[in-house]
Amino acid sequence: MNIISSPAEVRAMVREWRRQGLSVGLVPTMGYLHEGHKSLIVRAVAENDRVVVSDFVNPIQFAPNEDLASYPRDIEADARLCREAGASLIFHPEPSDMYAPDFSTFVDMKGLSENLCGRTRPTHFRGVCTVVSKLFNIVTPDRAYFGRKDAQQLAIIRRMVRDLDFGIEIIGCPIVREADGLAKSSRNTYLSPEQRSAATVLSRAAALGLGMMEDGERDAAKVLGAMRSLIEDEPLARIDYVSMVDFDSLQDVERADRPVLCAMAVYFGKTRLIDNFVFEG
Repeated sequence: MNIISSPAEVRAMVREWRRQGLSVGLVPTMGYLHEGHKSLIVRAVAENDRVVVSDFVNPIQFAPNEDLASYPRDIEADARLCREAGASLIFHPEPSDMYAPDFSTFVDMKGLSENLCGRTRPTHFRGVCTVVSKLFNIVTPDRAYFGRKDAQQLAIIRRMVRDLDFGIEIIGCPIVREADGLAKSSRNTYLSPEQRSAATVLSRAAALGLGMMEDGERDAAKVLGAMRSLIEDEPLARIDYVSMVDFDSLQDVERADRPVLCAMAVYFGKTRLIDNFVFEG
């Protein structure tokens, strides 16, 4: 398995694979890989002849006050995980490989990017769409794999692929959790032991909300109110949002009379974690 930093070299390798008639999968990541990422790679390996894992902390999706400088990085550990999972290639560029000094072209989106995480991170999804578009153009995959923990990102990527005719199959993969329910995240490493214990309130709130809806509750305010109360009872938790939205438009709903996404973002100290569940009725 090679680790390549040059977009041109990645293109050349993919062209050779295409010449051999091989299919190509892409798993976009920001590195510091964990079992959640590994599950994406394993599925991609099962469904494609060759798999590229991008390992790139994308600077343009971080706001000035966010954790770009401190975001965890460990390419050696990432390479071991990718080998174990069966990846063919790691694309590990530097920012200068991806963005020229006078880079000035961005991919933006209205609607889906303005609610949920977009309320407090207004430039985030422009950075995500731009870098994912670049990865799609460099790797030209048949399929690309994203985790459902980042549900808004997954919806945005699917809409971007549709709107811009990328012709790539976007595959969402299940959330992978720790034994106590906490969704796996590279940012979990920021948590103190006390915060780590407190953060399990996210999965407990998701289970509470889903249970209410499975028992017949359809009033969004009642479901969200119960979830919010549970989270607020945890002293170390500070809510960014707890929302129920239409699964397709990502706009707030008052009743779950259609497929809905129930998503939350909560701070533990300076660390912002997300979780969600989907209810299809």
